[in-house]
Amino acid sequence: MTQTLRQTNTSFCGLGIAPRILDILDRMKFTVPTPIQYKTIPIAIEDKDIIGVAQTGTGKTLAFAIPIIQRLSQRKGRALILVPTRELAIQVNEAFGKIASSFGIKTVVIIGGASMQLQLKALRKNPRVLVATPGRLVDHMERRTVILGDVNVLILDEADRMLDMGFLPQIEKIIKFVPRNRQTMFFSATIPEEIVKMATAHMKLPIHIEVAPSGTTAEHIIQEVFIVKRTSKRQLLMKLLDRYHGPVLIFSRTKMGAKKITRDLRRKNHRAAEIHSNRSLGQRKEALNGFKSGRYRILVATDIAARGIDVTGIELVINYDLPDDTENYVHRIGRTARAGHEGRAISFATPEQGGDVRSIEKLIKTPLPIVEHPEFPKEKFIRESKYHQSPKLRQGRRKTYGGPSKGHYPGGPRPSKRHHPGRSRPSKGHHPGGPRPSSKGHHPGGPRPSSKGHP
Repeated sequence: MTQTLRQTNTSFCGLGIAPRILDILDRMKFTVPTPIQYKTIPIAIEDKDIIGVAQTGTGKTLAFAIPIIQRLSQRKGRALILVPTRELAIQVNEAFGKIASSFGIKTVVIIGGASMQLQLKALRKNPRVLVATPGRLVDHMERRTVILGDVNVLILDEADRMLDMGFLPQIEKIIKFVPRNRQTMFFSATIPEEIVKMATAHMKLPIHIEVAPSGTTAEHIIQEVFIVKRTSKRQLLMKLLDRYHGPVLIFSRTKMGAKKITRDLRRKNHRAAEIHSNRSLGQRKEALNGFKSGRYRILVATDIAARGIDVTGIELVINYDLPDDTENYVHRIGRTARAGHEGRAISFATPEQGGDVRSIEKLIKTPLPIVEHPEFPKEKFIRESKYHQSPKLRQGRRKTYGGPSKGHYPGGPRPSKRHHPGRSRPSKGHHPGGPRPSSKGHHPGGPRPSSKGHP
């Protein structure tokens, strides 16, 4: 069953939420549910399995946190929430804590890079909500410091990203230790085939809730593309940063790239921090908290570390490098225009990346405007590639692969013109490593051609 909705409801009342939780939401100034909350909460309260499709920044966490806390306040059991990154785990836990603490429900964050001893100490307090990354949770399971036998709610948040990061074996192992009699919910911005297979294997008649089609970008985002040579990216970045004055999130394809961009920004006296997997958990927390508080105006991140950057008010997202995975474009630009705010996303594409831009346009079903900067030369996408070369070159390639031409030595480097003493100089058409042809044009390993030139 699929339910698709774009409008929002006007109130949390009427969704089946307990009055005590409604009072907490009112004190938190949460009065109008987002579309994913409006559709998910009443179904989740009925203990049904759900596949929720929504972009980042649409309130997915509260959509499953409210039903889970209401359930745990009324009956026994525990909830397990699996997420792809440390940052997202910390933020999900913070969202739960705002409501769960009023019910005396303890939570714990189980992530790599943090103290195992502190996690063990927290686990001894019998937390009923476990927020974990798959790798560290498996570590605890192997040490038998976490038992999942009483888990009756299982959440996979950012499920597509966890599969992209190679967590499928760990997820499958974890699910084997969770009782089958449970409620299961998957939340994702996209629904690749792997998630469909997992849902078929581990869910009971899940209800598919889609607040916008898979691959849809968040609303209120102005998207632009600059075609720029790789060597000019840094100069263009500095020019753009002078034009915008709010918080800026910059995406780099690699960890080393993020480090170099951050170093260049600091040299220009920009308040910048970096966040990627080479940074310790403490460094990543400091960078993210500094970005939230305004101590850093610019945060440079890689795709893996960016999951969990839930910051309202980001004015600009810059794709310094286009993502390797096209679907990550949706996740990246979804960091701006959150909670109904407006935002802008600018992507740098080199002249050779026209195909990558077209792939993004196909995914989001929207053409991306090409813009220019007056201080930089106008560039265009290169239509011709090594696979679409001139007819003359293609003809030459057909001749080469159709058979050995004069002096051609397939399977090895061209021999030196100098010949070894005591050896005869190779004749025309001779192939090293095989018998000397008995006649001109003979091909080793095949039949001797007839005098008419036909086999």
